Amino acid sequence: MAPWIADQLRALLAQRGHAWLLQGPSGLGQFDLALALVRAWLCDAPTPQGACGHCASCHAIDVHTHTDLAVLMPETEMLTRGWPLPEKAQADIDDKKRKPSKEIRVDALRDAIEFAQRTSGRGRGKAVLVYPAERMNHVAANALLKTLEEPPGDVRFVLATDAAHLLLPTIRSRCLGHTLTWPAEPDALRWLAAAGLAEGDAAALLRAAGGRPAEALALAEAQDGARQWALLPRALGAGDVSALAGLPLPEAVARLQKLCHDLMAVQVGAAPRFFAAADLPRRPLAAATLARWWAQLGQAARTAEHPLNAGLATEFLVSAARQALNSKA
Repeated sequence: MAPWIADQLRALLAQRGHAWLLQGPSGLGQFDLALALVRAWLCDAPTPQGACGHCASCHAIDVHTHTDLAVLMPETEMLTRGWPLPEKAQADIDDKKRKPSKEIRVDALRDAIEFAQRTSGRGRGKAVLVYPAERMNHVAANALLKTLEEPPGDVRFVLATDAAHLLLPTIRSRCLGHTLTWPAEPDALRWLAAAGLAEGDAAALLRAAGGRPAEALALAEAQDGARQWALLPRALGAGDVSALAGLPLPEAVARLQKLCHDLMAVQVGAAPRFFAAADLPRRPLAAATLARWWAQLGQAARTAEHPLNAGLATEFLVSAARQALNSKA
């Protein structure tokens, strides 16, 4: 567990409350902290630092079979993280009756409410983990309200989100709030070094990830990840579609937005955040051109989850980037 997550876990375990809302910018470890919290709540031999990691309860959570833990996530998130879907939902998807949902389904929430009414199977209470909580639609969120306000027996809730403003105010008001802390750069670099990253690569990828260590580690999993990131502005300036090949469209758009952000920052005399200054075009770009490109990327971000053709969309984005990067001030 990352040290900044462990510190927050100790602080939360020292407090009392039946419902927590973990919030903050994306990539700060909301899910990791939420899972560590419920592991400690359900552990047979918990310590002030968290779960023991060795008991039957900890093992059951590790293999995603704990009878006293209900995990509410969109089906897409469940599949990505290796959590089993309800039998009927899995059957519907296997039979191609529907695609995995990107929202937390009302049916799953009702099952969790029914779960909350039942007696604990292991005698350590029960826990409900909701992530990302903003993926509950209003119908689902309203179904949770009464149980969240008056939880039956010994059930506890933890909701985690990077978009707390999208939650119903009535949901937020029924939870104790905790805003995740941003890891200090030296701590993040030490953690990345412990994960096997070279010092120079760790610093470059941490910058590329906007200071988010887990995202930096994910970037490192790509072959020659730090070098590819440094060469991205030049590749896009040359119209090289392979610079974004294989990326999900939302991630491709996010990388372009980071580049555009840094170019706009440099244009007004500020330091870039995601790229080294030496990797950016030396020639100044017109503010109007960058503004148009930024607006275009914003529109692309709103439709990236549902492109008509991801390949053509990527080619269009690279073409627009090439035009912007080669424009004259």
